Amino acid sequence: QVQLIESGGGLVQAGGSLRLSCAASGLTFSSYTMGWFRQAPGKEREFVTGISWSGGSTDYADSVKGRFTISRDNAKNTVYLQMNSLKPEDTAIYYCAGGAKLAIKTRRYDYWGQGTQVTVSS
Repeated sequence: QVQLIESGGGLVQAGGSLRLSCAASGLTFSSYTMGWFRQAPGKEREFVTGISWSGGSTDYADSVKGRFTISRDNAKNTVYLQMNSLKPEDTAIYYCAGGAKLAIKTRRYDYWGQGTQVTVSS
């Protein structure tokens, strides 16, 4: 049974930083593309970023390029999302996701966490 458990969300002022973590179990972590999505109130879930199985390739939505950084530690079965220069429009529930290796190109993921709330105050 695949489990993805996010942590690190919270309330932060605009311009601040947060680091999200996602601990994975039940899958061969080092074989999977991992990603982050988010869903703001009243909006559809949207892609934020992805990282290939090796960490050698990354993919970012235009809205977060230069502010967010995804990384992974395959020894710890954990993926991270460092979020800097946060804006009120970054407020959303952030979901960790896992997918096949091709997901780095397709942005299609198979496994999902429960989400963690990030709130950015102005």
